[in-house]
This record gives sequence, C-alpha cells and structure tokens, in this order.
Amino acid sequence: PGMAGGFLLEIRRGTQSALLVIRYEADLPSWPVDLSVAADRLEARSGGSCEAAALPAEVRLAPSSCRGLRRLPGEGLHLRIRLGRPPPSADLGFTLRESLKPQKNYVFYCQSCGDIIEKDRKFLRVLPLPSENWSALVEEWCCHPNPFARSTLHPQLDDCFLGDTFFLLNSGNESHKSKENTRVICKRCKMMLGETVSADTIKYYVTEVIIQPSEASFSPTPRSQFVQSMVAQCLLELSSAKSTFRFTIKGDNGKIYILIWLLNSDTLLVESLGSSSSHSVFTLFGDTFMPSSGPVRTWNAVKVLYQSCIKSRNKE
Repeated sequence: PGMAGGFLLEIRRGTQSALLVIRYEADLPSWPVDLSVAADRLEARSGGSCEAAALPAEVRLAPSSCRGLRRLPGEGLHLRIRLGRPPPSADLGFTLRESLKPQKNYVFYCQSCGDIIEKDRKFLRVLPLPSENWSALVEEWCCHPNPFARSTLHPQLDDCFLGDTFFLLNSGNESHKSKENTRVICKRCKMMLGETVSADTIKYYVTEVIIQPSEASFSPTPRSQFVQSMVAQCLLELSSAKSTFRFTIKGDNGKIYILIWLLNSDTLLVESLGSSSSHSVFTLFGDTFMPSSGPVRTWNAVKVLYQSCIKSRNKE
C-alpha cells in the first residue's frame, strides 16, 4: 500500500518565513515518512511510494531553514521554512472602485442567473461615498448644529456612487422594485439584488451584481467563488482604509449571521495533486472554484477567525 497522493500547502506570505501545511487525501501511513525539501518542490517517501509537490514559479524555499516538523492528527504535516524571496503581490479579485470609469458603457448582470439588469449604462460621474457612519461623526467636529442634517446623497441620472459594500444608481424609468416592499429583485430568478432607498435611487449589493464593459462577453461565475472573492475584497479594502479587522455580516432584515476577525490578508494556498487518481475528493473549494489548471493550483486568500450567530447562538 502506498500513500494517497495530493499535497495542500498553505503559505503565509508577507514575511521571509512561511508556514507549510501538508495534507493528503487519506491519512499518512503509520510507518516512517521521509520528507525532502528542495527550493522548488517537496517530496514525501514512505515504503516504496513517493509523492511530490511542485511549487509555483514565484515561490522559492530555503531547505536549510526547515524546522518544527510535526504531524498533527487530521491535519497532516506542519513545518516552518524560510522563503528565498517573497512572492509578488496579487489582487484578490475584481475591484469595483478601480474598474468602474466615467464615460464608458457598462452592463449590469444578476450574479445568480445572468439576466441583464441595466444595459449600456454610461456614467458622467463615478464617486466614492463617505463611510456609513459619517453623519454621526460630523457632530464631533462641528460646534453648531449639523449642517448636513437635511442633506441626502442621491445620484443623478448619470451618476454612480460607490459605498463599501454597495453602489447607488438613479433608477430613471426602470424599476425592479417588489410591490410588497422596498426590495429590488431579479425579474428572472427572483433573487434579491438590493433595495430602494428613495423614489429614484436603487442600492445594489456588490455580492449580487456583476458589472462588465458593454463590449465584453458575459461568462457566469460560480456563486461560491464570486461571494468569497467579493467578501475578501471588502475585508481587505476596509481593513486597509480604516484599520478595522473585526466585522459583522448582516442579512437584509438587520439580523447578524456571522462575526469575522481578519487575521491575515497575505496567504497563498498551493494545491499540488501529485499522482493520485482520485482528486475529486481532495480540492480546497470543490470543482466550482479552480482559477488555474494543471498539476499545481494557487489561490490568494485571506485568513479569518469566524463565529456563527445562527440558531439562537452567541446572541451577545
């Protein structure tokens, strides 16, 4: 009997050292395992079998710095090793603030079914909104009554206002509003896309809508992949701009569903499938989240600590 193939390497980037977590499809055998570390690959030998994991071209290791090798039940092998050079940084995903530009035509799609929500929208102004709590902070800076108390930030017909997790558009003559309430729903799949905030302003959630240039062809993105990418992007942008690392995710009813603590934003996940023939049971995000192909797959990821608040747990 040999080892079930497949390495999953977790590399925490940002410093000159890295934590490697080596996992397998099945438990490692009980007899001794020899682990060989080279600058560009790792090999695990046991009995007469050998499994190798090749690293991406940008990742280089210093074999002489290997230390702390240990085996954890259910986890696999853990070791710490020094990186020869830090990998180049990469964007986690689509950046709304950088991708939406004035004087260009865009098409808005429902992320769930691909139905067109807004067609050939051109904006004269694409402006960032202040933080959601800006009105409360004004009172701390003014020695007189809030001069913006009666002011509202509503986009005109050719405006697009960008918030942290949403964007505001002028609805014009189009309306996706539900007759029962202020929810904005997709006409095809009936998924909730956002909400109306005034008679002529729609708030779309960034996790529900895909925006592409009019000349680009639409290609569907798996729901899990899109949501993970957008949530990770929001966490990164908010933590960078406001030095905030603890977040709550709420539903449209205001109920808190999960608490998130951002731990690391510079993690690189590397999956090397080795020589196993049964890879379908050993994928990090399943068949729906494979941004690269071949024997080595890599993901930029954020590392979070989370606490679920569903089923009447953790009310406080």
